Amino acid sequence: MTTSRATRRAETTQESRRLLIAAATDLFAERGYRQTTFEDIAARSGVSRGSIPWHFGNKEGLLAAVVEQVVEQLRVDADALEPGSVDQALDRLVEFTRSPSTRLFVTLLAEAVEPDSPPHKRYGDLHRALRDQVRAKVEEVDLPDGVGAEELSTVLLGAIMGIHLQWRIAPDAVDLERTYSTVGALLRSVMPFGS
Repeated sequence: MTTSRATRRAETTQESRRLLIAAATDLFAERGYRQTTFEDIAARSGVSRGSIPWHFGNKEGLLAAVVEQVVEQLRVDADALEPGSVDQALDRLVEFTRSPSTRLFVTLLAEAVEPDSPPHKRYGDLHRALRDQVRAKVEEVDLPDGVGAEELSTVLLGAIMGIHLQWRIAPDAVDLERTYSTVGALLRSVMPFGS
């Protein structure tokens, strides 16, 4: 096989994988994990159904790839933040919450609470990764006495998730900008963040 042919094949493989993950992300967000089939994903992505097990092994492997991609994108976004910049972080949270793909978190939550469901472990992995990212940012500032980075990360992630859930259910009743601004004001009142 020539180098250019091998390169084209590798590019096609990567593009198929990308399309499958994008389609699965959208469908899992719209319908849930259990209600989404390989046929649905193939139709949405334009990639053959047989490619799914070839790329991911099974549906749970595809779910793992979806969660890994979400975590990686959040890590990239978090790494781009200036240390201690609460305003920048809050602006990103508003953008993140409004993003159509974040509906995935709410949809999977209903299935993830069942301990034997495939989303249960993946959702736990997602929460762990998000807490780690929040903790990394929290550790950039001096915390008040008695406030641990791990516990504060859990509290902040819980607030973000709760705000997101409330906004998804009743977007007219929750003003994201004002709500996240209030979170920022509370943080600034007890911690030495920059603006």
